[in-house]
Amino acid sequence: MKISDILHKNKTSLSFEFFPPKNAKASEQLFDTINKLSKLKPSYISVTYGAGGTTRGLTNELVLRIKNETNLTVVPHLTCVGADKDTTFDILKAYSENGIENIMALRGDMPLQLNQLNQANQSNGIITPFKDFKYAVDLVKFIKKHFPNICIGVAGFPEGHHETPNVLKAMDYLKEKVDTGADYICTQLFYDNRYFYDFKERCLLSDINVPVIAGIMPVFSLKNMERIAELALGTNFPAKLLRTLKRAGSDSYNIENAGIHWAAEQVRDLLDTNTKGIHFYTLNKWDKIQRICTTLGIKDSFQFR
Repeated sequence: MKISDILHKNKTSLSFEFFPPKNAKASEQLFDTINKLSKLKPSYISVTYGAGGTTRGLTNELVLRIKNETNLTVVPHLTCVGADKDTTFDILKAYSENGIENIMALRGDMPLQLNQLNQANQSNGIITPFKDFKYAVDLVKFIKKHFPNICIGVAGFPEGHHETPNVLKAMDYLKEKVDTGADYICTQLFYDNRYFYDFKERCLLSDINVPVIAGIMPVFSLKNMERIAELALGTNFPAKLLRTLKRAGSDSYNIENAGIHWAAEQVRDLLDTNTKGIHFYTLNKWDKIQRICTTLGIKDSFQFR
């Protein structure tokens, strides 16, 4: 089913994102994780690429396996980094022939070392790893041209994007993606819901009228939080969250509980304000996502139809 239809039919969607395995053993473990979370009857699940388009093959294999061996609606990611038109067309063709109706179209992240090198040398005209698609809007145009029936999701950034400090321009770029053919927006992670609500208002003021899904990534450890801060530059970690984690001390289980509690409170508030969708960046941690849902009295996504 197309995500646009799911969002139209349901009051609130509940979805999970997974990153692909690096080897056959990890693939089996991840498939087991997906099966366990499927008990929550997610509205859909999505599967990412690694930074720089790495794990592309494993992503494609996992997506097709999910499609063929489960009843889940799956949304594969496609990124611009390292992608050319011919390869992208072949991937989309394979997905379409296998009944995949949805794509998350992203610019994508470069590997950290390459990103740092590229930033340091941009003024010298160094070629970036972008080939035929420089921005997500280019990918959206390509998909709509060749596979017009595919439903497309794009990213939104409630706290702004570190490469576009001009927030007015950022909304212009988002509107261009929607006007080009994007059917819905899923946001970057955030830890203060006020940013999300403000972002939705700015979308309306910019005449962006597609559904906006809230992206939630729980903090499971201090190392996890440091990694988030490195990858999602500009993310605001509210003082109240930091104070909560500080109270947890050095005990990893206490820190995990504190992070789960914070995420649960975020989701509770989002549900109470009838947010169109909740999308968990699971980090492939099914048990922790299950705990958040249990805390909130969520048995499955059918509750929000």
